[in-house]
Amino acid sequence: MLQKYMTVFFISMVPLIELRGAIPYATVMGLPLFQSYIVAILGNMLPVPIIYLFARKVLEWGADKPLIGGFFSWCLEKGKRGGEKLQAKAGQGLFIALLLFVGVPLPGTGAWTGTLAASLLDIDFKSSILAVMGGVLVAGVIMGLASAGVLGALQSVIF
Repeated sequence: MLQKYMTVFFISMVPLIELRGAIPYATVMGLPLFQSYIVAILGNMLPVPIIYLFARKVLEWGADKPLIGGFFSWCLEKGKRGGEKLQAKAGQGLFIALLLFVGVPLPGTGAWTGTLAASLLDIDFKSSILAVMGGVLVAGVIMGLASAGVLGALQSVIF
């Protein structure tokens, strides 16, 4: 059982997969949803401060290196584009926009991308962490409901 929870924890740390993949995995493995939700949130949030403090510096350093430059430049550009879109749409409501950006469980909108975008936009550390945490909580609820079949049941009732 512990091994399954550890797998949920580590899956939720993987960029692009994050909590959005960890919660469905936990459901398939027969783990209780609430405990899996907590473990997935912890795993998804663990890299966030590290990403905020160091990712931009590492990506900028590696952008001109022969083997890794292309990938690092792509990551910087993705974060920059995401941040600019977010800022253009949000204006003064950047905190809420970042929270919603992370909270919508679509590929490329998770904690990793949101934190990198916040770093590139120079949003302060505390606001970035709180917005990303709120978004991770929202995404977790959405994925939990989807994994439990609630969203499918609502769709069949509504349509």
